[in-house]
Amino acid sequence: MPTAADHLTELKKWAAELSRKGNEEEEVRLNRAVELIAETFEVKLHEVAILGLTPDGRSLRFLAPETLRAIGQIPLSSGSALAARTMREMRPEIVNHFHVVPHASVFEGVPVAEDQRAEPIQKIMSSPIMLGSKALGVLQVSRKGKGPLEAGPDFTPLQLRHLKTISDALAPCLLLCARE
Repeated sequence: MPTAADHLTELKKWAAELSRKGNEEEEVRLNRAVELIAETFEVKLHEVAILGLTPDGRSLRFLAPETLRAIGQIPLSSGSALAARTMREMRPEIVNHFHVVPHASVFEGVPVAEDQRAEPIQKIMSSPIMLGSKALGVLQVSRKGKGPLEAGPDFTPLQLRHLKTISDALAPCLLLCARE
């Protein structure tokens, strides 16, 4: 059975190959990255979110999951959005009690499939995607469920370190996404 380290190695290879090829494809798709991240943290695909900085540098836009790409943006000035805070403060964070933290839940209401609504986020990790000292976006992994127990185990500091390593590996891919 593959380990988190195996998934990270595969993700780094994928990111390097994507960066090497450049923007040969019409649009950079992050589906493979989402799959590997979901496997690493044992979460569902729709519990992984990759957000990139908009060209004007004022908001974050969803690059993955696909269902959120056209929904909207998160202003960096937002006081209640964890992704905006992660971007502004440029530091990773775990919130294992997200269900009691005031936050905009508009994105949680988007169906994950045609006939399936998403459960609310109960627990979440958030990490800036950095290239050197510049933040390009945010990587978030959540656990959703009717309540904290149904959502699964708490995230750990070790998992947050893995998330930070993964987010750094994604930085070259976000540069390609920014060109779109």
